[in-house]
Amino acid sequence: MSNASSFSMMLVSATLAGLMTTSVRAQTATPIQQANAPSPDIIRQREQELEAIRAQQKSAAELQAKLKADIAAIGQDRGKLSQQLIDIAARVRGVETRIDDAEARLRPLDAREQKIRGTLESRRGEIVEVLSALQRAGRRAPPALLVRPEDALKSLRTAMLLGSVVPDMRARAEKLVADLSELVNLRKAISTERDQLAGDRDKLKEEQTRLASFTDERQKQQSAAEKDMEAEAARALTLSRQVDSLQGLIAKMEQDSKAAAKAAATASLQGTPAALSNGKPNIGAFKDPGRLSPAIAFASAKGMLALPVNGVKIRNFGGSDGVGGVEKGMSLAARAGAQVTTPCDGWVVYSGPFRSYGQLLILNAGGGYHVLIAGMERISVNIGQFVLTGEPIAVMGSTSRVASVLAANASQPVLYIEFRKDGTPIDPGPWWAANEGEKVRG
Repeated sequence: MSNASSFSMMLVSATLAGLMTTSVRAQTATPIQQANAPSPDIIRQREQELEAIRAQQKSAAELQAKLKADIAAIGQDRGKLSQQLIDIAARVRGVETRIDDAEARLRPLDAREQKIRGTLESRRGEIVEVLSALQRAGRRAPPALLVRPEDALKSLRTAMLLGSVVPDMRARAEKLVADLSELVNLRKAISTERDQLAGDRDKLKEEQTRLASFTDERQKQQSAAEKDMEAEAARALTLSRQVDSLQGLIAKMEQDSKAAAKAAATASLQGTPAALSNGKPNIGAFKDPGRLSPAIAFASAKGMLALPVNGVKIRNFGGSDGVGGVEKGMSLAARAGAQVTTPCDGWVVYSGPFRSYGQLLILNAGGGYHVLIAGMERISVNIGQFVLTGEPIAVMGSTSRVASVLAANASQPVLYIEFRKDGTPIDPGPWWAANEGEKVRG
């Protein structure tokens, strides 16, 4: 055989061998590939998850489009924008309250459910014995007791109705019926609460998105009106480093900062808003969202102001500050990310970090009164800006940021509030409304 023929035969043999190897590999790989292939249920689940993501994206896009249209419709109308901000902030805080209430209701329900489940689990042998006797089917595991307690309860009730309960088992069966009934009712209550809670959390996210868009628009308009805002913020930070006390900061800002000095001068020139003929403050003035000065005198607002954030009081004015001193203000433990709103009308004379207070906001409320709010993660108003009662001004973080209250409640963010009259801290207690109906609205 010639060399050419030998080479051809070798090539054919090699080709056949390669094809056979490929075939064997393919046959061997097929079961593995089939084993790794996702099941129809998994495919269906992934399709549903993808569809849910698409729906969320569509919803978010629609919301953004609506927000842009709403903001465009408002245009440069400051009053309308302020009213929108006040309304949205009120809704955000309302949803936060509902979430807090739902979580408070769930805690004892969850604890009771766990206790009953633990009791039933510890009595599993007795349950098997009772159900076996009732079902007359020999000793066997009861229906999925802790997964589907409804099934076990149905078995017990049916057997009792049919008279299958032997006398010495009746008392034990009735005890099980009572425990299972409570567990079933608890599961229903918890499920209802959790569904409502999930809905409120979704609503909160939507309202927070809406609020962020309108807040950004407010600050854009403010920036357009005040060209040197960034320079003022930088100067404020420099001035804050030159003083050690809050009183010193207020005096320094209202003297050396152009925007803060202008705000303080405006507050001084405005005088005291006129009261009605009966001497009472004119609450109707709060209905004007375009106002550029306080609706009522701060001194006349006693018993009318809403707390700046939803929370629980952990320290009060005049109490111990935990380090041997006396509290000059009050502290509220709030939820992470909670919305902070203005308790009163006023001009911003400081906005930024200060010493151990974290982020600090100081409002000149007129008449020699100042309101100091500290401990937020992010402030959304600028120095010189006039803000209305109920307007969103800041957002809480996830931990405490005021050094003096860290020891009191390190697990939650804490908001510190202080009122001052002519530089002296005063008790803010008399200014807070006793109930929801007494609070003034912007």
